[in-house]
Amino acid sequence: MKFTRITVKPDQMGGVPCIRGFRIPVATVIGMVAEGMSQEEILNAYPDLEPADIQEALYFAAEAVRERELPLAS
Repeated sequence: MKFTRITVKPDQMGGVPCIRGFRIPVATVIGMVAEGMSQEEILNAYPDLEPADIQEALYFAAEAVRERELPLAS
């Protein structure tokens, strides 16, 4: 999948993946989803976001996890 809504700029937010060049890290959006916030609540908190931004952030996170081994407690 090609990510068109995720940007990485070394001079912005320490180079962490952000949504469409805004200073809204993908991790922040994913954390909000994980905390149980609804799409409407997230969009109200960040009016610059669009529903497609949240969806692409979820796809991006899924790809990031797929690409690495994570240490899990046994």
